[in-house]
Amino acid sequence: MSDIPEWTPVVGSSRIVAECYLSDAETILVRFPDGIEWQYRACPLATWLAFTAPGQSRGAFIREELDHKPNCRWTG
Repeated sequence: MSDIPEWTPVVGSSRIVAECYLSDAETILVRFPDGIEWQYRACPLATWLAFTAPGQSRGAFIREELDHKPNCRWTG
């Protein structure tokens, strides 16, 4: 696993600007418009696929699913 996450820009979301999945750590990373990066742990691949599914509201998914997972600011 690389030490530098591979961020993917998110188009069409007012809540986040980029996202990344660390498969070895089962962690979803999100970057907010203000530049803060946040991590959500205990996210198996199925959670990542649901989060990134076409048409899925990232903001709603964070509020309804990810905010209930262990989470904190990502410091890299």
